[in-house]
Amino acid sequence: MRTAIEITLTDEARTQLEKLSRSKRASVRLVERSRIVLLAAQGKQDIEIAVELGISRQKAARWRKRFSEQGLSGIEKDAPRSGRIPKITSRKRSKIIRMTTTQAPPGATHWSTRSMAKAAGVSAATVRRIWRANGLKPHLIKTFKVSNDPKFEEKLVDVVGLYINPPEHALVYSVDEKSQIQAMDRTQKSLPIFKGRAGTMTHDYKRNGTTTLFAAMNTADGTVIGKCTSGHKTEEWIRFLNKIDRETNPDLDIHIICDNYCTHKSARTQKWQKRHKRFHFHFTPTSASWLNMIERFFRDLTVNRLKRGVFVSVESLIEAINEYLAIHNDDPKPYIWTKKARDILEKVKRARARLDKLHSA
Repeated sequence: MRTAIEITLTDEARTQLEKLSRSKRASVRLVERSRIVLLAAQGKQDIEIAVELGISRQKAARWRKRFSEQGLSGIEKDAPRSGRIPKITSRKRSKIIRMTTTQAPPGATHWSTRSMAKAAGVSAATVRRIWRANGLKPHLIKTFKVSNDPKFEEKLVDVVGLYINPPEHALVYSVDEKSQIQAMDRTQKSLPIFKGRAGTMTHDYKRNGTTTLFAAMNTADGTVIGKCTSGHKTEEWIRFLNKIDRETNPDLDIHIICDNYCTHKSARTQKWQKRHKRFHFHFTPTSASWLNMIERFFRDLTVNRLKRGVFVSVESLIEAINEYLAIHNDDPKPYIWTKKARDILEKVKRARARLDKLHSA
């Protein structure tokens, strides 16, 4: 009759195995193996251990032998397995990656898992795994725009300098208009959010008119001067400048950061500026709206108040905007600019160099 390998435990090993056998955090496999070894140390044969733990005799014999040869480390991890031979060769993987990054499928702008699977002769699941392993997401695209303004560096340094080192005895305002804000009403009443279900809103809507918000944010304290108008031409722009003039300390200079929209540089605006000597205009580079802090405020306004808003008229829309401005100004928080001009300039230079390289290829 065959006799199982005898197991002798040190006090330290027994303590560790007993702890593992009762553990609530260890894996089920490790708990079971610890119990096998403890029973083997009591002198029980493999068949007895199998009956007591409800496992096969071969399993009990395997872990008894593994412990006798390697100790605790032998039962803490599985032995390496050869595994199935990969069906997808490295050449095929490289081909799929190359096709994804350099080609487009017939009649489409980008690959899907199914179109790539058909073109490469593999399954869609295989394509999905290869894309995931290499960080490829053909269905996504990011937008960008590198400014071609010949005075980009000069304007960048000027604007960032106002953010980081504002002049003394002066106020710096980031100014712009958010035009064509739509007063949209939904075609049916929405259902409120409750436990287990998100709020609902119809996908279609009724247009009830538009308004334009002129806004000027004090970069030092975050307060915003705002005014809703029916349009955004030079006449409305000058009216808003007059509002800034009335609502600020007349003894302080005013530095206005704005974009290159034609009304901001019109002949009437230039005449107005000559009559208001304390106003100084600083223009952001073309295609660089991200450099204007007020755009961040417009984003917050859209996300927090406008996107899900229901407005039955332009008047109700203006009322909601004015309410948002009032609440914001009750507890304003300035946006802190941290990027230095030279860091931004280096990034833009790298982007331009990469674009030039791609276009010349």
